[in-house]
Amino acid sequence: MSRKEIIESQEYGNKAEAFEAYDDIPTNPNLGNTIGDVINRRYGRRDVMRGMLGVTATTALFGTSAMVAPRQAAAQSAAESRYVFDELAWGNDETHHIAEGYRADVLLRWGDPITADAPAFDPLNQSAEAQLQQFGYNNDYVGYAEIEPGRGMLCVNHEYTNEEVMFPGLGRQDRDGFQGMTKELVDIEMAAHGGTVVEIAKGEDGLWAVDLESPRNRRITPLDTEMTFSGPAAGHVRLQTNDDPEGMRVIGTINNCAGGMTPWGTYLMAEENFHGYFWTDNLDAAGDPVMDSGNPETTSYGRYGVPGAWYAWGRYYDRFNIDAEPRMPNKYGWIVEVDPMDPDSVPVKHTALGRFRHEGAETTVSSGGQLVIYSGDDNRFDYQYKYVSAGTVSDDRAANSQLLSDGTLYVARFNDDGTVDWLPLVHGEGPLTAENGFNDQGDVVIDARLAADLLGATPMDRPEDAQPRGDGTAYIMLTNNTRRETGNAANPRPDNAFGHIIEIKEDGGDHAATRGTWDILVRCGDPELAGIGAQWNPETSENGWFGSPDNCAIDAEGRLWISTDQGSGWANTGKSDGLYALETEGDLRGHSKLFFRCPVGGELCGPYFADNDETLFLAVQHPGTDGTRNFEGFERDSTFEDPATRWPDFQDGMPPRPSVVVVTKEGGGKIAV
Repeated sequence: MSRKEIIESQEYGNKAEAFEAYDDIPTNPNLGNTIGDVINRRYGRRDVMRGMLGVTATTALFGTSAMVAPRQAAAQSAAESRYVFDELAWGNDETHHIAEGYRADVLLRWGDPITADAPAFDPLNQSAEAQLQQFGYNNDYVGYAEIEPGRGMLCVNHEYTNEEVMFPGLGRQDRDGFQGMTKELVDIEMAAHGGTVVEIAKGEDGLWAVDLESPRNRRITPLDTEMTFSGPAAGHVRLQTNDDPEGMRVIGTINNCAGGMTPWGTYLMAEENFHGYFWTDNLDAAGDPVMDSGNPETTSYGRYGVPGAWYAWGRYYDRFNIDAEPRMPNKYGWIVEVDPMDPDSVPVKHTALGRFRHEGAETTVSSGGQLVIYSGDDNRFDYQYKYVSAGTVSDDRAANSQLLSDGTLYVARFNDDGTVDWLPLVHGEGPLTAENGFNDQGDVVIDARLAADLLGATPMDRPEDAQPRGDGTAYIMLTNNTRRETGNAANPRPDNAFGHIIEIKEDGGDHAATRGTWDILVRCGDPELAGIGAQWNPETSENGWFGSPDNCAIDAEGRLWISTDQGSGWANTGKSDGLYALETEGDLRGHSKLFFRCPVGGELCGPYFADNDETLFLAVQHPGTDGTRNFEGFERDSTFEDPATRWPDFQDGMPPRPSVVVVTKEGGGKIAV
């Protein structure tokens, strides 16, 4: 289907759903040896399709408990679980739910003031000036930098906006060519994107609150925040634009999905679907935006999906119109570092980490003291990357930030024998030469996707968050890929609607290693439906299995927590998105328990543990939007005036508001201990 056909289709209830469907179309031309092919060769296609791995593979994945009758020792297994809480029942309704014995308090909602002189939120009288002093929209990644016990800086990404439920009387803008979007509304959208940095403190009652008087509080937006560049593409001719002939400056950051915190307390904002923000007046016969054939970036932009024309920003700002600024998209798709302790600091886009649709930037320190960052390219059939710094982490914060400018970017190749090779993206090595269009390292990082194609990296099923653990283990969230026609070793199922999780063990327990081993932790979906091919520990209850793993976290105990993003596809499971505790060790390996679930149409993001694991920050974005046609009793598309839920305020006239939630244990103490 063309972009226009998808937009006009009645199958999709909002702009975000329509453009996600359009982005289902892969841009990677190398689909001959995907992760599904590798998995099939490793485990055997027949067993994968039957959802039955056989004795050897099953015990390798789940331990000897997988060979006993399902749930025969449920009470004993539950007592032995490393996650101590009573599992929440699955479902989908208008509000959020938390396991018994815990509280989930809303800390920040879209529009809440972040400074003492900010105006109160008024959804009927929004302005860019007000939004720049208020909490942004669609909160995704949440990070925390401690100042002292009970006080620190909360760092939150704002990924995108839903005009249908954000502005009164507007409705679907993609269907009418954005005719309702004015410059004033575009400015509000831009002010609602980016990030929020606020100081928060824990009160004597154990509850957290924003310190509105803190001079560190700030918004970071594509409307007005100036940024600079570091690394091999800084100043590169392909970053030089009419408004910045030196190629060293850019205004703002966009589509900030997941991210990370560095060991020295800075905040990493990942730029994901940057392609969607660029506009052109050139359309093909199907009505899809296309590049001018004379643009030298045609091949590069085709691989990244530029221009996507998801927003009307390019009507009012040349920097988002490739007809006026043909090189501007090269300034987006990076990892941005922000110092939350210094409100006057200039954010830096670190080009050494590569340019792609970054989902996350999770950090760890190698055995030799090097900084290591894992980041997935969240597109169907794209790749998993990691970055290893040349230098080592020290007590010098300024020197540590230089580690993000000098290092090696690697891309993963998953092999049939259960090994993984990390292939260096280094100019002059292998095919990354001028003969293949890479004149220098700047070209390599700008076109990281094209470089990874040449190296033979393994196309994946939408690699989203990747979380390293201190022992050299990393967990890769592969959320789904319904475009897959055949499987491979690391992506086993065709028409993979539910996703899976890969566990990597780096050689020698060292995250800087260039080789390791891989295995599948779980295959998601309903284990009672054999045709799906799901695989869980047999002690997993009907509440505990899930689909579409997205973000993840590892707490101080080394335990893995998974949040899900099913989008409009939640009807395939009947469950709202939520947070799950997933065992990775011992006889309960592959056992999952539901801890928190979202209101209808919402996606769960974060999660982030702080305060010695006594506090868990969660983000619920786009509540009341995705898949509301399948919400029993509502069964229509949400709008500002008629949303599927008015979470979290439940006040007449107040639209649903993306919010950050703070989870604590009733009476105090560590989460799930």
